Amino acid sequence: MLYNVFFGILLTCSFLCLYRVGRGPTAPDRTVAIDILGIVVVGFCAVLSLMTGKDFYMNVAIAWALLSFIGTLALAKHLAGRGFDE
Repeated sequence: MLYNVFFGILLTCSFLCLYRVGRGPTAPDRTVAIDILGIVVVGFCAVLSLMTGKDFYMNVAIAWALLSFIGTLALAKHLAGRGFDE
């Protein structure tokens, strides 16, 4: 039952992040919402890993977190108007 509460909280957070991505007033707001959505996906993977007892979900969570971080950095550099090689 506790896992269902966690899933409900994470689902609510994901809908709020998707709302901010769609209605964000500025591009940095949308970027932060996308980054938080990546963190919520990592949370989903962590709860699934605890629920099932399989460590495969934690591997997916680590890979997702790394890709989300790199994507956020690339988007921030793009929004700042700088090149990726700087």
